[in-house]
Amino acid sequence: MEILLFGITRDIVGDHTLVWQGAKPESVGQLRKMLIERYPEFQSLSSLAIAVNSELTSEDHPVSDTDELALIPPVSGG
Repeated sequence: MEILLFGITRDIVGDHTLVWQGAKPESVGQLRKMLIERYPEFQSLSSLAIAVNSELTSEDHPVSDTDELALIPPVSGG
C-alpha cells in the first residue's frame, strides 16, 4: 500500500510517499491510528484529512491495497 504525502506530512515522514509495511489497516480511522503510532508527530497536527481515490472520506471508510491514499495536512495561506 502506497500513501501520497503532502506538506508537513512529507516533512514528518521524510519522503513524498510512504510504502506501508506490516499489518494493513482496514479503514481510514484505523490507518490514522496506525500512522500516529508510527509517527507521533501526526498527533500534533490541527487536522489531517485522508483521501481515498482522490476523495475525502469518513473514518469508517474501508481501504484496500489497490486504493490510492493521500494524507492532506492543514493548509494555511491567504
